[in-house]
Amino acid sequence: MALRTLTYPRTVLVPPLSRRANLALLLGASLFIALLAQVRVPLLFTPVPITGQTLAVLLVGAALGPRRGALAVLLYLAEGLAGLPVFAGGGSGLAHLLGPTGGYLVGFVAAAWVAGFMAEQGWDRRGRTAWLVFLLAEVALYLPGLAWLALFVGPQRVLVLGLAPFVLGDVLKALIAGALLPTVWRWVR
Repeated sequence: MALRTLTYPRTVLVPPLSRRANLALLLGASLFIALLAQVRVPLLFTPVPITGQTLAVLLVGAALGPRRGALAVLLYLAEGLAGLPVFAGGGSGLAHLLGPTGGYLVGFVAAAWVAGFMAEQGWDRRGRTAWLVFLLAEVALYLPGLAWLALFVGPQRVLVLGLAPFVLGDVLKALIAGALLPTVWRWVR
């Protein structure tokens, strides 16, 4: 039995670029994530702060596509692991990846990929489905984020400390990302 190749209609979000231009695009996207990571509101009852990272990751994924979006997030994580103060509140280092919010950082890669993949399919082109792209990408972010956080706060408290306080804000971020995406496309092109 032969394996069938999965095909789907592609919309090229970012045209093929030279290596130098591609690297500049990835670096710019990783720095955009780092910039919005500095928008941080700590919550006293949970180790997870409200940040602008999620909004940046959603926009980067949708604007650059699944591969470049995920690579930009991986570059961002590498910058933080190398000691650059790019994580929320100017943090850096392995402790952030191994701490309570480390699962969310890893989830950013999946979120960027999901947003990029759905954007390639054209889901972000219609107002009624654009917000869905970002909400589904946030689900991809929450899966590893909540699983990892549960190791620190316990499974009985993980939804109260790692999800419930952020739902309304994440819906708002999804709406903002949908509104900002056309501007980001112009910037990327």
